[in-house]
Amino acid sequence: MKKYLLLSTVWICSLLLPALSNRLRAQQVIAYYSGKARQINTYYNHRITEIIFSFCHLSGNRLTVDNKKDTLTIRALVALKKKNTRLKILLSLGGWGGCKSCSDVFSSDSGRKEFAGSVLDLIHYFNADGIDLDWEFPSLAAYPEHPFKVEDKVNFTLLVRTLRNKLGKSKEISVICAGVTPFLEGSLDLPDIAPFIDRINLMTYDLIGSKTHFSGHHTPLYSTSWQTASVDHAVHYLDSLKIPHKKICIGLAFYGREYQILDNQADGLNQPAVFQKFITMNDIRKEYTDDQGYLTHWDSLAKAAYKYNDQDKIFITYDDERSIAAKVKYVKDKKLNGIFFWEMRLDRPKQGLMDVIFREMKK
Repeated sequence: MKKYLLLSTVWICSLLLPALSNRLRAQQVIAYYSGKARQINTYYNHRITEIIFSFCHLSGNRLTVDNKKDTLTIRALVALKKKNTRLKILLSLGGWGGCKSCSDVFSSDSGRKEFAGSVLDLIHYFNADGIDLDWEFPSLAAYPEHPFKVEDKVNFTLLVRTLRNKLGKSKEISVICAGVTPFLEGSLDLPDIAPFIDRINLMTYDLIGSKTHFSGHHTPLYSTSWQTASVDHAVHYLDSLKIPHKKICIGLAFYGREYQILDNQADGLNQPAVFQKFITMNDIRKEYTDDQGYLTHWDSLAKAAYKYNDQDKIFITYDDERSIAAKVKYVKDKKLNGIFFWEMRLDRPKQGLMDVIFREMKK
């Protein structure tokens, strides 16, 4: 009888362990959020594993919350943890144009230590779970007139070491890393910071920008003969540095970029163009439909969607349901840490891109 029970237990465990292992390996779904406190329940989905509040900034050497509105938003985000104990809330520093004094503050040991202390203070004050460093971008010219210096690269490594020493092992540290080659290679010392951080959030969107003089894909999964920048290209670069896949998260865009085509030959793709504006996914769904002349196209090589209005010569590059599904499959196949997206409020809360992420993650 004992032998029978032992064999039964082994048999049951053999069935349960794969399911448990799959859960332990489940990829993260991480949302950036910059909205108001009262909006969060409209967009929040319990299957999100982490929300990153955007953004906190520096006041002197200290991380600070800008105003009462942001304080209320962070408290509303943290309150979600009462319903979902697995949810984590991180506070993000910076954003585009939000890190003017970072180069100066983080160039000294005293500045780094005071900053790390203020991060711990804010985490404890809000009952948050960590810090996201969204400095765009150390060592390189990025936001106009923001100071930078070559030493930023080393100082950033010293910063994450200081933060890890101050925060201990229980709090998370994630960092943003741009997905285009000059920034992949020149901004952060990725092998040096990898042991001290939980996650590298690869900005695999905006891979063509406002100064790009052709119409391409701003968030393609794969490279093509005429556009090298892609999710896969960035991941392969991190592979070459031996960055563990469990620390790599790829980014999705809940918005598109609009370009005016100057000389069209091929449905607007890879043509001379001028950037016009950003468009939320909400607006793309409502105002840029096939019925309104914005025909939807699919690049099977890049695994990327785009729209083109031939009459007005308007080209739109964006993530859609098909490209999101392809990226989720890529993350699962590569056993990456997960997916993050900018940001929750840019698409409809129901039957939008978030639902595609969750549906594909379950497959």
